[in-house]
Amino acid sequence: MMYIFNYENLVDPLLRDIRRFLPEFSAMKYGDKVLDICCGTGEQVLEYGRQGITATGIDIDPSMLKIAVKNKKKRHLGNVSFQLADATALPFPDAYFDSASISFGLHDKGKRVRDRVIQEMKRVVKPNGDFTFLDFQVPLPKNTGALLVRMIEFVVGGEHYAGFKDYLSNGGLAEILKTHHLLEQQKIVLKAGTILALKATHS
Repeated sequence: MMYIFNYENLVDPLLRDIRRFLPEFSAMKYGDKVLDICCGTGEQVLEYGRQGITATGIDIDPSMLKIAVKNKKKRHLGNVSFQLADATALPFPDAYFDSASISFGLHDKGKRVRDRVIQEMKRVVKPNGDFTFLDFQVPLPKNTGALLVRMIEFVVGGEHYAGFKDYLSNGGLAEILKTHHLLEQQKIVLKAGTILALKATHS
């Protein structure tokens, strides 16, 4: 519960500007049907909804989704929904969404799980659809922000930290795109070089 409290009250405010920027960066349009994977407290989904996008968020953590649903009701957004689901086995038919996004949902997983998540993203997005990734830049820069990231990941520990080290050593998002034959369309480095936003499509 403390982790959730910290995420909602500390992490979400730090990412608010990126949440607002991401739909424009990804060229999402009013009425597009978008899936946000590992949505956590749902802030990216809610921003999509605020901009007129029909958005669905999935997460495996019911406590996170409880916060997301609470905030949806506060903001009176009827074009967003949240669902308890495993990112490695998405409960949606093939080619169901115009695009899919995932923010900080890959660096904390081992390679096998990361690969399965990407495979599922590819399955549920239309052949002409897009993928938006937001995660840590690899290599991380040598600055205070990156040092803080490393410290937080170390403190969280366990499988999360093991996934983080594996993500860094395996090349991050660039290598993920290469492995899964996704074609990079554009990218931008944010937050003093610690965060990479990347848009891709089916190759």
